[in-house]
Amino acid sequence: MKSNYLNNDRIYLRAVEPEDLEIMYEMENDPTMWDVSSFTVPYSKYLLKQYIEGNLNDIYSDKQLRLMINRKLDNRVLGTIDIADFVPLHSRAAIGIAIHSNFRHEGYAKDALLLLCDYVFNFLKIHQLYAHISIENQDSLALFSSCGFMRTGLLVDWLKTKNGYVDAIIMQKTNTP
Repeated sequence: MKSNYLNNDRIYLRAVEPEDLEIMYEMENDPTMWDVSSFTVPYSKYLLKQYIEGNLNDIYSDKQLRLMINRKLDNRVLGTIDIADFVPLHSRAAIGIAIHSNFRHEGYAKDALLLLCDYVFNFLKIHQLYAHISIENQDSLALFSSCGFMRTGLLVDWLKTKNGYVDAIIMQKTNTP
């Protein structure tokens, strides 16, 4: 069996640890990220600490999985990658990724997304991953396309931004033989 699902020559993906509280607090409370997520209010350290302590890190129990993206060179946390809304019956889950502003446009998001897809499809045997991406978020659309996700739908006025509602593109990737 393959033993390196969650790492390549530049990064590795790992479970959330208590030491990640500060970086998670910083990233979750970055207002520039709120337009691409469903969250519009700050998180407290208390709430994030409860999340870290209560998370079983089992996608079948939690119906979600958060992994930290770390750089091998110095073990620095670069961001997070999440599987959410896991539905075992249909073998599908949503995917989200957040790279700290200091490390964007360096290829780390692509590395992390490819690693996660390999793990999800070849180890967990999940059939499908999907993402809802703002039509205005060209970087994310390009990222998901470059990793084999296909545009399969359009959700009209799906996301509310400071400038009004915008459409979201549904990106999907299936585990096909």
